[in-house]
Amino acid sequence: MDDTRGRRTRDGIRIHKPADFEGMRAAGRLAAEILDAVAPMVAPDVTTGALDEAIERMIDEAGATSATIGYKGYRHASCISVNHVVCHGIPGEKRLKDGDILNVDVTVIVDGWHGDTSRMFVAGRPGRKAERLIEATHGALLQGIAAVRPGNTFGDIGHAIQKFAEARRMSVVREFCGHGLGRAFHAPPNVLHYGRAGSGPVLEEGMFFTIEPMVNLGRPETKVLSDDWTAVTRDKSLSAQFEHSVGVTGDGCEIFTLSPAGRFHPTYGLTA
Repeated sequence: MDDTRGRRTRDGIRIHKPADFEGMRAAGRLAAEILDAVAPMVAPDVTTGALDEAIERMIDEAGATSATIGYKGYRHASCISVNHVVCHGIPGEKRLKDGDILNVDVTVIVDGWHGDTSRMFVAGRPGRKAERLIEATHGALLQGIAAVRPGNTFGDIGHAIQKFAEARRMSVVREFCGHGLGRAFHAPPNVLHYGRAGSGPVLEEGMFFTIEPMVNLGRPETKVLSDDWTAVTRDKSLSAQFEHSVGVTGDGCEIFTLSPAGRFHPTYGLTA
């Protein structure tokens, strides 16, 4: 066992030391600050490529590293998923239209620690169905986070998310999930956003992972396009996602990727 890095559980999940929380706070804060800065840039006629260029520039100016540039051949500093794109949307020349909803996902590396977060944005004003979807997805994330405490299980997280989304007649994507992180971008465990309460590994203080539910207005099935990255809903229904990186504490959890400017939810711009 590498004692300088903390122990691992029998499921291969790393238990980090108290000092490691500081590294995750710094990485998570930068990722959140970058998405705060992106918020006012999102508007009709802006390209997703322009948003990605701004994100890459901000990462460079902060002296940090993008975790996604070069990851399995990926060439961008963000994933930007519009409307029926579930996740891993590739930034490009697509121009946003009024009412488009989009998830922007950013992961930065600061002093070896990974800060991973995503949130929803709206170009202009959302339609009522899109607004309901965003609200439900945000609420599902919060329900999942509320289940994070020592002694609970990863199944408790997934169950809370699934129950909340399905009560609103929406569906939870099964093919993609959250993941452990820290000095690694992706590590055990897989954090499912559905499941049975009481199942799965038991949560322990010092675990770091993402919770990032993807919720569809229609059916949960997805397919990956020929670019081998972009995942879309099979029925072309709208999809939304919110993501936080969290660490399990002695009595609950710490969210590393809270928005310093209060811009995690897109309605900040509609109520300001």
